[in-house]
Amino acid sequence: KYWLATLPETIGFRPLVDLAKLRWRIERDYQELKQEVGLGHYEGRGWRGFHHHATLCIAAYGFLVAERATIPPSGPRPATLLPAPRLPDDYRPRGSAVAA
Repeated sequence: KYWLATLPETIGFRPLVDLAKLRWRIERDYQELKQEVGLGHYEGRGWRGFHHHATLCIAAYGFLVAERATIPPSGPRPATLLPAPRLPDDYRPRGSAVAA
């Protein structure tokens, strides 16, 4: 295959390959947006409605990608990612019957 690039001649080979492969990642993200999140399911007529739909789809996809990054490649996922904060000794829940 051949690639046509208008990048400066001083760019190294690895950055050039990274930029060429970026297109594949973008196409993959777009495919997942259409299949997994429903970007291709919009049937409205206005630009504003499509823009809102696309914004919500992209936000949902971003959330899913962030959640996927927290799952280790193999093995079970830990129940809690962060330890629960310790409550102060003088903490009293609002509406509690315990005397202040």
